[in-house]
Amino acid sequence: MFQGETAITVDDKGRLAIPTAYRELVADACANRLVITYNPFESGCLWLFPQAEWERVRDQVVALPNVKAVHRALQMKLVGAAAMVEPDGAMRILLPGSQRTAAGIEKKAVLLGMGNKFELWSEQAHLAKIRQTIGEDEISDDMADLRL
Repeated sequence: MFQGETAITVDDKGRLAIPTAYRELVADACANRLVITYNPFESGCLWLFPQAEWERVRDQVVALPNVKAVHRALQMKLVGAAAMVEPDGAMRILLPGSQRTAAGIEKKAVLLGMGNKFELWSEQAHLAKIRQTIGEDEISDDMADLRL
């Protein structure tokens, strides 16, 4: 289970180092085999899955009937754009240039552990999102049952 927020620096070659706190978890979860793809629901963010978790998600998405435009869009953004990445000896992964550009990820980014995956946010998009509060009218029934 991944959790926590880490400020990340992306080097000039588009690589980021997996934070020390996550290295053993990533090695145990997927033998350092990760898949990076777009977050289809929010701009400024990429998803980074351990390989086995990715395969579960991929299979569900591919099984959607592609006669609906929204299904095809989801398949394109998740499966079509997916790239396998493995850390080098310094535990750095190379982010695909097209994904970095589309998400607006430059030098500074934020890596969030989100349970079964990581979210990699551009610094600006993360700041904008984290500054938004959840309004009372947005609280779902599931959220209302939480004891926070």
